[in-house]
Amino acid sequence: MALYSEKVMDHFRNPRNVGVIEDADGVGEVGNAKCGDIMKIYLKINGGIITDVKFETFGCGSAIASSSIATELIKGKPVSEAMTLTNKAVAEALDGLPAYKMHCSVLAEEAIKAAILDYYEKNGIPYDEKDFPSFSCEHCD
Repeated sequence: MALYSEKVMDHFRNPRNVGVIEDADGVGEVGNAKCGDIMKIYLKINGGIITDVKFETFGCGSAIASSSIATELIKGKPVSEAMTLTNKAVAEALDGLPAYKMHCSVLAEEAIKAAILDYYEKNGIPYDEKDFPSFSCEHCD
């Protein structure tokens, strides 16, 4: 049995939405050099819809694939829907990740939420703090 699914390998070899949005409405960065995975997500939002999303990820293939698929899952969606994206949904969209790589999908979820939080704070949009966990790579060893 292969260690990684074909989808993981495809998103690693051909990542979607790589880059920077210079005038991003929200930017979220999470990770920890200790585990080697750092993700930065950039959001462009118009009328509550994520019209563009880009990412920069320093890390392993699973981290890159998780970032890539996560951006695909939220692009064109309302911010409220992007807020519901879970690491489980990211992993499922990749047809699974090895257990010891699940923290990569967690980082993708957290990076998106960190970018949304940044957008809310920049625009004075009220939010519930319980919706935004502490963004430190607690899943890394």
